[in-house]
Amino acid sequence: MPETLNFAHFMKKSWFLLLFLFILVGCSRYNKVFKSKDPEYKLRMAEQYFANKKYNVAQQLYEDLFTYFKGDPRYEDMIYKYAYCFYNQNDYLSAENYFKNFLEIFPKSSKAEEVDYMRCYSFYKQSPKPDLDQSNTVKAIGAMQTFIANHPGSARIADANKVIDICRGKLEIKALKASTLYYNLGQYKAAAISFTNLINDYPDSPKGDEYKLMVVRAYYQYAILSVEEKQRERYEQVITEYNDFADRYPDSKLIKDAERYYNLTQNNLKALSK
Repeated sequence: MPETLNFAHFMKKSWFLLLFLFILVGCSRYNKVFKSKDPEYKLRMAEQYFANKKYNVAQQLYEDLFTYFKGDPRYEDMIYKYAYCFYNQNDYLSAENYFKNFLEIFPKSSKAEEVDYMRCYSFYKQSPKPDLDQSNTVKAIGAMQTFIANHPGSARIADANKVIDICRGKLEIKALKASTLYYNLGQYKAAAISFTNLINDYPDSPKGDEYKLMVVRAYYQYAILSVEEKQRERYEQVITEYNDFADRYPDSKLIKDAERYYNLTQNNLKALSK
């Protein structure tokens, strides 16, 4: 048993030693490239590292070479790949800035359309889950809409529209959660207004009838909890919203739920009349 443990310990130490030597050799190789005084050699190595997806090393080499190659025909491709180094390392904020920088330096480039799309897409990649701040989601929508306007014949328009749809879906989910929270907290008037805004902001949503039913429900709860002198007016609002529901979504599977609130409202109005 002790011999087995000693062997395992030896193998573990050997593995760590090999790993250390591997890292040491790798660092030595990188240092040799970085310390080289030959810009052509460094550029070849930067290209090689980029092709091998060693984006962090390629990025540092490009940074060292920009001053030397500025004005050279290869400078454009260097700036292009430099921006992608950040993108491929998931640093989307920096990527967006450097894609923008490329467009400012080379607005007539054959790569301009691609880079413009990637600049917009970098905003999308910074878009968080719906619970969080959606500033970058809004920016992504605006950027993609501008891309579509500026490149009407682009093959990337379909992809841009998909990104817009995904982003709008996130905003819709966030707005839905806020509206639902109003309702759950008993803030029924605020909930009714918020669900109405959802319908207006997302008229093509497949959940439109669900939102409208929540408007009916919220106004009904608001009316029930109101002082008596305000109830008639607020019950009439429920009837108005029900009629709008029936006009908009006559085939909805939720129509019977909406009718239930309509009938309850009519009964309550009759009781008020007595």
